[in-house]
Amino acid sequence: MRPLVKIQSVLAKPFMPAVFFLSGVTYDTLTLTRIDRLLDNLILLLYLVLLGALIVLTGRVGVAAVEGDEQASAPGLVRKLVQARPYYPMAMQFLLGGLFSAYTIFYSKSATFTGTAVFFALLILLLVANEFLRDRLSNLKLLISLYAVVCFAFFTFFLPVITGVMNAAIFVIGAIVSVLVTLRVAQLIYRNNLDRSRREAIGVAAPAAALIGLLVGFYFLNWIPPVPLAMKFGGMYHEIKRTGDQFELSFEKRWYQVWKRSDTTFPENEPIYCFTAVFAPVDLHTTIYHHWYYRPNDSRPFVHADKIPLKISGGREGGYRAYSFKQGLDPGDWRVDIEAADGRIIGRVSVMVEGQREANPPLTTLSY
Repeated sequence: MRPLVKIQSVLAKPFMPAVFFLSGVTYDTLTLTRIDRLLDNLILLLYLVLLGALIVLTGRVGVAAVEGDEQASAPGLVRKLVQARPYYPMAMQFLLGGLFSAYTIFYSKSATFTGTAVFFALLILLLVANEFLRDRLSNLKLLISLYAVVCFAFFTFFLPVITGVMNAAIFVIGAIVSVLVTLRVAQLIYRNNLDRSRREAIGVAAPAAALIGLLVGFYFLNWIPPVPLAMKFGGMYHEIKRTGDQFELSFEKRWYQVWKRSDTTFPENEPIYCFTAVFAPVDLHTTIYHHWYYRPNDSRPFVHADKIPLKISGGREGGYRAYSFKQGLDPGDWRVDIEAADGRIIGRVSVMVEGQREANPPLTTLSY
C-alpha cells in the first residue's frame, strides 16, 4: 500500500476526530500563555477573518452551485470556488475549533463556580459540539450565529487589552463591533445578488444579532467571566510583610500538611489578612474590590460585611498583589469575593472563624 493511501486510510478512522480534538486543545493549552500576547491575538483575529471569508463564500458559491447551466460560462476562479465547496465545512470546523479552544482556555482563567460559569459552560458546549457540526455547516443561519458568538467572545476581551480600560461601556462597544462585523458578513453574502431578497438576508442575520443581545444580558447578570482579569493566587493569612519585591505570608501549618498554602480556619479576635494576586494585561489600570461576606452558620445566607477598593496595574506575570484585612471577626463562615469594577467575580477566598483555641499550630511563611 502506498504511503499516501495509508495516510488517507488512517485519517478515515472513526476515532481520528477525537484525536485531533484532544491534540488541538492540548496544543492551545501549552502555547496560549497570556491573553495580552500580541501574536496570540493576531492569530485569533486571522482566524476570524478567514472564517468570515469562508462563510461569505459558502453563501455566494451556493448560488453558483444551483445555477449549474451557467457554471460553464463562469470565470475560472468561480468554477474553482464552486468545486472546492465540499471542503469549506472542514475548514470552517477547524477555524471554529481553534477559536473555541482558545476562548475556553482564556475564559477558564477568569471563570469561578458562580454565575460567571454560565458563559464558560456555553463555550465548552460549543467546543465539543463543533466536532459534530461538519454536516450542518452549510446552514447560513447556524454559520452566522456561530460567527456572532466567536466575534463577541473576541472583541469583548480584545478591546480592554488594547485600550487599557475595562468597564461596561467598553464591553458594550465590543458587543456593537461584533454585531457590525456579523452584519457585514451577511451583507457580503447577499450583495449584488438579485436572486436573494433583502428579507432573506435579514432572516439570516437577525438570530445572530438577537444572540449577541442575549449575551449582553448575560453580562449585566454577571454571567460572563471578567476577562482579561484573572486571579492567580489568593488566601487568608495571620500576617503579611513585604520584603523587597516579595510578600511574606504567615499561616498555620503542621508538619504533615505539605499541600497547605493558606489558612482555612482562624481563631476569633485575631486580625485576618486576605491576600490576592490578580493578573491584568499590560497598560490596564483598574480597581478591584475585596468584598467581605459573613454568615453565622451554614443555615443562614451570606450578608455584606465590607467592601474594600484596591487599585491594580497590569503586566506582572504572577498578577498584581494586594491585600485587605479585618479584625474582631465574629465566629462563623467568612468569604471574600474578589470583584472587578463592574461587579463580576474574579475569584473567591473563604475561611471559618472559630472560638479561641488552647494552642495554635506553628506559623510558617510563604513568599509570593
